Order: sequence, then C-alpha cells, then structure tokens
Amino acid sequence: MGCLSCAALARTSTEVTLRRRESSSIPIEAETISPDRFRGLSETQIARLPAYYGRRLVTLGDLFEIEGVHTDQIGVEGDVSHVKKIGYGMTRGSLTIRGDAGPHTGALMSGGELTIDGDAGDWLGAQMKGGVINVMGGAGNFVGGAYPGEARGMNRGLIVVRGNVGQEAGLRMRRGLIVVLGATGDFPGAHMIAGTLLALGRLGPRPGAGMKRGTIVALGEAPELLPAFRYSGTFEPVFLRFYIQHLIKEGLMLSQRQLAGPYLRYVGDFNELGKGEILVHV
Repeated sequence: MGCLSCAALARTSTEVTLRRRESSSIPIEAETISPDRFRGLSETQIARLPAYYGRRLVTLGDLFEIEGVHTDQIGVEGDVSHVKKIGYGMTRGSLTIRGDAGPHTGALMSGGELTIDGDAGDWLGAQMKGGVINVMGGAGNFVGGAYPGEARGMNRGLIVVRGNVGQEAGLRMRRGLIVVLGATGDFPGAHMIAGTLLALGRLGPRPGAGMKRGTIVALGEAPELLPAFRYSGTFEPVFLRFYIQHLIKEGLMLSQRQLAGPYLRYVGDFNELGKGEILVHV
C-alpha cells in the first residue's frame, strides 16, 4: 500500500494522461477509464474505447486528449465531476483524478490504488472488494455502500475520506475499513453486516440502524444513539490502537490522544442480531 498522503499526485513520465477537452454538465459514463482496460493499448487504441455522452455512444478520444505510455498508471485532469464510473471494477495499478470525481468512482474495484485530489460524488467505492481509495476532499452519499437490491456493500479494502461524507456511509458493508476525517451524514453504518467505520469528526444521527455485526467508532462528537443499542461497559480496544497507528504511518494527521481510551461500548441493533457495536471515545 502506498503513502496515502502523496500517492500518485504528481504526473510521471510513465503514465497515461487524460485531459478533459471541455467542461459539461451532461452526464458521461466512462467505466473504460481503468488500468485494466488500458493495459497493453496504444494511445490510439485507448482513444477508441467506448463511453457514453448522455445517451450518445462516443469514444474516449472524443472527450479527452490522451497522451503517454501506459504502465498501470493513469492520470485524469480537467472537470470530470459529471463523469461516472471512473475506475469501475479496477483490479490493479494506480489511477489519480486531479480534481473532483463523479458518481460511482471506484465502484466494484478489487485492487489497485485510486486517489482523488478533490471531492467525490455518490456511491464512491460502492461494493468494492479490495484496493485503496483515498479522497483529499469530501464525498457524497453511500460511500462503500450496497446498490439498491443488493445484499452486501463494501466487502474488502480501505476507503479514506479527509472531508465530510453524505448519508448512509458503509451501507450494508460486509468487510473492510472506511475512515472519515470529517463529519458523516445520517444513518452511518446502516445495516452493516461486518467491517469497521471510523469517524473522526461528528458522527451523524441514527448510526448503526439495523446493523447486524461490525464496529462503528466515534472519535469525535457522537449523537444520541437509537434505543435498540445498550451500554455494555467501558474499555480500551486493542485492535483500534493498531488501526490508528497504521493510519498515522500512512500519513494521516491523527493525534496520539486518539490511541488511548477509554471508549464507551454500546451493542446492537437488537432489532437485528444485536452483535454490532458502537464505540464512543471518552
């Protein structure tokens, strides 16, 4: 895993660089922007890969200027806040978006490292199965969540968001770790099956609603918990100490105070299995 604070932010001579030709509010779907899809292709072949501009089938070359030699590294520049599915299903390499990213960025990815030097849209890392997503700004709703009708959200991997996130972060997550340095919206960790959601800022209302297992950690301000959670004691979780030490080594500005406890432990949701936990830092 590379350094989260500096991963792939500088352009290198060995990456493929895509520069958006012009800004547009028309939705674009470009799941072909992925190290897996670019592997072994020339600039001309990459330019011929399909994308959708609204409902119209176009090519990446119609939307981006493309240059560079591909070695599993991609850089995307310009306004891509309306471009969906960049890095969708990627399994390898690195992908850096030098600005804001659109919805579904990094969804279903299972490997590699994706860095966003700005904000991300809804469904960031939805149902991801591995790899690392690092967001320098904030993100929208359903970070690491499950798509409608799907039983499981994020199943492995790491998502770090340095700003705020929207509602239902970690919706139905099964495994993995989501770290939010800012505030979370409503229903963080809703219907969690397992995994860990670490909130350093204000934890949003109704955390863990419907959760079966898993851990939500509130290092900042925590709301009043739902009645389906019960206080079960005060302790210092050893696993959390290792998590935070690892994140500090990866470049996150966490304080040593956060390594120490105690934490108030609440278990629930007793409307479900009641084996989840919410840890509130004292």
